[in-house]
Amino acid sequence: MPRTLIKSIATIAASLTLAYAVAPAAAATTAHPAFKVDVSGKGAPIILIPGLASAGEVWNGTVAHYCGAKNQCHVLTVAGFAGVPAVAGPLLPAVEQQISDYISANKLDHPVVIGHSLGGFIGMKLAADHPDQVGRLVIVDTLPALAAVQMPSITAAQMKEMAAGMRARMEAQDVEAYRAGQQKTLASMISKQEDIDRALGWGKLSDRPTVINAMTEMMSDDMRQDISRIKAPTLVLGSWIAYKDYGTKPMFEQMYKAQYQQLAGVKVELADNARHFIMYDDPTWMYDRIDNFLK
Repeated sequence: MPRTLIKSIATIAASLTLAYAVAPAAAATTAHPAFKVDVSGKGAPIILIPGLASAGEVWNGTVAHYCGAKNQCHVLTVAGFAGVPAVAGPLLPAVEQQISDYISANKLDHPVVIGHSLGGFIGMKLAADHPDQVGRLVIVDTLPALAAVQMPSITAAQMKEMAAGMRARMEAQDVEAYRAGQQKTLASMISKQEDIDRALGWGKLSDRPTVINAMTEMMSDDMRQDISRIKAPTLVLGSWIAYKDYGTKPMFEQMYKAQYQQLAGVKVELADNARHFIMYDDPTWMYDRIDNFLK
């Protein structure tokens, strides 16, 4: 893979940091402090997990498409993001375990789990660590090992070192630089200005230490071998068009498939007209792929 493409993808991965009915009693914040839940519809359960610094509202169109008489949607917003109070301690393990507890407490029968970006990574971990709970898994534009994009043979120690360096650079930014970084990053991830503005609003309401910690946790982790434990049929939807100056679609497809090669039966598809927020840029394409996957 050309060095320019590798550097671009690594920069994109690091820059991700800047980016209904009443819920049942078991969904109360006091029971699951690592996230809040909004529930709508009836029928087969779907859990939707947004990405870094995003609100559950990012899935509004998806909820409208899927939830009603046949499906019940459980839309999460993670603690510390978009105005939801932050929690102490490592965030990703807490969210993963509390989603598992939520599934058990609400007797959700093998829910479909759909996650975007950081939410896709959480869904991946949930399906690997609790393989008998997840019915089907949809991962929207994330990878099992972001740090390995730059160096596929990276060691665990090198991964942690890279993540620590990223944390230090982010923590050193002043408020103005941080906000400018958010604007630049989201403009590369979303096509329409109104959608960029919406995501910027969520970012302003997000707890900065939580955002930095969550991204550092993800950048430090390598799920490439762990995904072999996933039993759920899995669909991975990726994007590449925003980075076409650095490589071709087949090159990006190769990268995605290489990272997911330990997940038996995984289906990988890349959108031609959507940036990172596929649910905003090309929802019709996304719904068509998920519709066919869920048949």
